[in-house]
Amino acid sequence: MRGRALKLSGPRRLVGDLMRFSIRVPRVTVQRQMHLGPLLQARMSQQSRPSWTVLFLKGYALLSLETPELRQAYVKLPRPQLYEYPESIASVAHERELGGERAVLLSLIKAPERRSIAELAALIEAARTRPVMEVKEFRRALKIARLPAPIRWLLMWLGLNLGRPRGRHFGTFQLSVYSGLGAESLNPLTPLTTIFNYGPIDDQGTVTVRIHYDHRVMDGANVARALERFERILNGEIAAEVSGQTETVAVAGAVPGAA
Repeated sequence: MRGRALKLSGPRRLVGDLMRFSIRVPRVTVQRQMHLGPLLQARMSQQSRPSWTVLFLKGYALLSLETPELRQAYVKLPRPQLYEYPESIASVAHERELGGERAVLLSLIKAPERRSIAELAALIEAARTRPVMEVKEFRRALKIARLPAPIRWLLMWLGLNLGRPRGRHFGTFQLSVYSGLGAESLNPLTPLTTIFNYGPIDDQGTVTVRIHYDHRVMDGANVARALERFERILNGEIAAEVSGQTETVAVAGAVPGAA
């Protein structure tokens, strides 16, 4: 049998480039089984339920706000050191249709800890539905994908090893999940300090959550404590914000002066 050679598309080249640098990161995984009953109840009480992706994203951003290690990165320029960002920049993976193939592209959300759940939902929805070339991060990545490989690799190496540009172009943490498809990734790769994901959530709110981290930046005990705190944030601050949406709607719909 004779097969056929297929030219690598731009998105395939992008994934290949990311993997080229991701496999060099000494990555370790810590997981925790969480019980998110309070958050599940708050979410179910909403007429328009926010996606789990948005809730986890906001929760992780709040966790990163109080856990400096989650905002740090190992960089090599001008010398090997840790660079700490004042706020988070989330990198969110999206599957989009492009040129007849399903492509994974990354959008960035600056300071998600300072944004409301509704605002985060709108930003993610825009990245999922707007024409691909109208999303700045998608357009820039696909433009770079057309460059010769040595130039792409040099640009990526510089971008990942200079503190400030690294956050601006790649983000400080990544979120990539398949739980909506009933599956979960056990070993996702990223050049960033952390990537987190979670599996399917049962009707009691039980879910397995994983943080995959760069061991050059932090240690496992720190990540284990962070996961414990993450669960409290989801059932506390995030559940309260979700419940507060109902109160906001009720106040907005009230008639002034009515008894």
